[in-house]
Amino acid sequence: MTQFEVGERDFVLDGRPVRLLSGALHYFRVHEAQWDHRLAMLRAMGLNCVETYVPWNLHEPRPGEFKDPEALGRFLDAVQAAGLWAIVRPGPYICAEWENGGLPQWLTGPLGRRVRTRDAAYLRAVDAWFARLLPQVVARQCTAASGPGGPGGGPVIMVQAENEYGSYGSDGVYLAHLVERLRELGVRVPLFTSDGPEGHMLSGGAVPGTLATVNFGSGAGQALAALRRHQAHGPLMCMEFWCGWFAHWGQAQVPRAPEDAAAALREILECGASVNIYMAHGGTNFGGWAGANRAGELHDGALRSTVTSYDYGAPVDERGRPTEKFWRFREVLAEFADGPLPRVPEPLRVLPAPVRAVVEEWAPAQDVMEALGGAEVEGGTPATFEELGVDRGVVRYRVAVPGPREGRPLRVTGLRDRAVVWVDGVRGPVVDTEDAVLGEVAGPASVELWVASLGRVNYGPRLGESKGIVGGLLHERQYLHGVRSRGLRLDAMEEPGALSRVPFRAVAGAGGAAGLYRGTLTVAGRPGDADLALPGWRHGVVWINGFCLGRYWELGPQRTLYVPGPVLREGANELLLWEWEGAPATVGEEAGAPGLYPCAAGR
Repeated sequence: MTQFEVGERDFVLDGRPVRLLSGALHYFRVHEAQWDHRLAMLRAMGLNCVETYVPWNLHEPRPGEFKDPEALGRFLDAVQAAGLWAIVRPGPYICAEWENGGLPQWLTGPLGRRVRTRDAAYLRAVDAWFARLLPQVVARQCTAASGPGGPGGGPVIMVQAENEYGSYGSDGVYLAHLVERLRELGVRVPLFTSDGPEGHMLSGGAVPGTLATVNFGSGAGQALAALRRHQAHGPLMCMEFWCGWFAHWGQAQVPRAPEDAAAALREILECGASVNIYMAHGGTNFGGWAGANRAGELHDGALRSTVTSYDYGAPVDERGRPTEKFWRFREVLAEFADGPLPRVPEPLRVLPAPVRAVVEEWAPAQDVMEALGGAEVEGGTPATFEELGVDRGVVRYRVAVPGPREGRPLRVTGLRDRAVVWVDGVRGPVVDTEDAVLGEVAGPASVELWVASLGRVNYGPRLGESKGIVGGLLHERQYLHGVRSRGLRLDAMEEPGALSRVPFRAVAGAGGAAGLYRGTLTVAGRPGDADLALPGWRHGVVWINGFCLGRYWELGPQRTLYVPGPVLREGANELLLWEWEGAPATVGEEAGAPGLYPCAAGR
C-alpha cells in the first residue's frame, strides 16, 4: 500500500516529496493492442505518470446500456505494468475535443442547459454513471491494500472532479455534490480541479478542500503565481501544459516549434511545479467521436468541426513515433528525473507495401436508410437527432411543398450541421449555415434534406445544443408542416448481421452517387500500421474489418486516416465507406480506389 498526499508545498509519496511528470494519453484514442507501446514511449520520454479522461457517452451510448466501461480498468493495469502512476479525470464532462464533451446526447437532449448544474435529473444520471464506472478506479488506487494486480494497490494517485468548470459555470452546489459522491464511492486519493489561470475561472471551478491546478500553454510564471494567489498552500501543478493544438476541418493546423514548447516546459519545472503534458500522445478520434467548437472569443459563433486525427502536435505523434519535440522534451525531463531514462522503444511494424482497394459493391443512401435506419416519425416540426436517438450519423428529412403554387424561396432555419438538398429527386445544394436559402421551388414538390452531424460542441456556452433541424422549413414565410424524420446511427453499421440486410449491387451503376460502398484490401504478408488515402472521395465515414477509423473530408487539412496495424489482417480485409455527398465517378477504377500506404511522415 502506498500513501500519496497533498502537502503544504509538495506532493508527498510515502513521506517524501515527489514531483509529478505526467503526460496525457487517452486510452479510448489508442488501439488497445498498442497501449503498452505508447506507455513505454512516455516512460522513455522521462515521465513518471500518465493522465486520461473517461468519455461517458462512449461507454453508455443509451440509458442503462453500457459498452465496456472495464476498458478503463484494463488501461490502468497496463499503466501499472509500465511502471507509471495514473491520474484519472472521469468528468462527467471532459471537453477533450470529444463529441458533446463526453456527455451523452440522450441526457443533453432533454435537459439542455440544465446539465452541469445541481439539476436533480442530471445529478441522478451522473450518480448512476459514477456508480458503474468508479469501481474500476477505486480498486486501483495506490492507497488500496491490494488491487487487481496483487498486493500493494494500483497506480491511481489522483482523481479530478468535473473539468474546467470555471470556464462554464459557477454552481458550487453542483461541484460539492460531485466531490461528495466521489468520496462516497470510495475514492481516497487526493481530488483536484483544473481551470484556466484567470481569477473568474479559478474561483468558479475550485472546490474548498480540493487541490486546484491550472491549464496553460505558456507564461508559466504568471499562471502559477495566479494559482498561488488563489491557493496559498499546496503543490503547484499545470494540469494541462498545451504543447501543441488540435485542428478543425477547413483550417490549417498551426504547429508549435519544438524549441519553444521545450522552453515552456522547462519554465514550469524551474518554477518548482509538477506538470501534465497535454497531449503527450494524442492518438485518433476513432468511431466518428471527434467533437466541435464554436468560433469567436466567446465560443458562440460558427461551428468548427474537429478533424479525425488527434495528433495535437504531441511529442509522440499519432502513429506512436517520436518527433523532434519528443527529443527536446526528453532532454528537459532527464534533468528532473530520479535516474537514467529507459531506452526509446523500437517503432511498431508498418505495412510492408501499398495496397489498392477493389471496390465492387454499393447501395444507394435511400436503400441503406431503409435497411438500417430507425423508425420514421412525422410531426408538425422536424425531429432533432436527440429525439431520434442519433448520436453520430445522419437524419433524412422529408416534406411536401403543397400546390399548385408559384415558385418561392425554400428556406431552412436552425440547421445543424450540414445538409444535402434534393427536390423531386434532383440533387440541389449542400448548405451548412444555420439559416439558408435552398433555392426557388414551385409546388407541388417533394423535398428531402439529408443532414450529417459534424460533431457536437465540446466547449463553451453552446455545449449540449441539439443537432439536425431545430427550427423549421419554410416556403417563403410559410412553415411547411408534416415533416417526416428518420435517423441512421453510425454504429448501426457495426451491429451483427447489419450488412446482410443492405441490398448491395454492382458498383458499375453507382455513377458517383452518395451511398454505402464495399470493397476489399488484400494485404500480402504480415500487416502493420498504415495510412488510408481516399482520392476523390468527398465526405463520409470509413470502416476496415468493422473498425471505424472515423470521418474523412476532402475539405482537409487531414488527407489520410491512420490505420493501426492490429486492425488489419493478412489476406482479405473488408473496406466500408459511407459516402454522404458523392463518391468519385471512377470508384470502380484505379483512379478512384482507396489505398493503404506504409505510414510516412507528412502523408
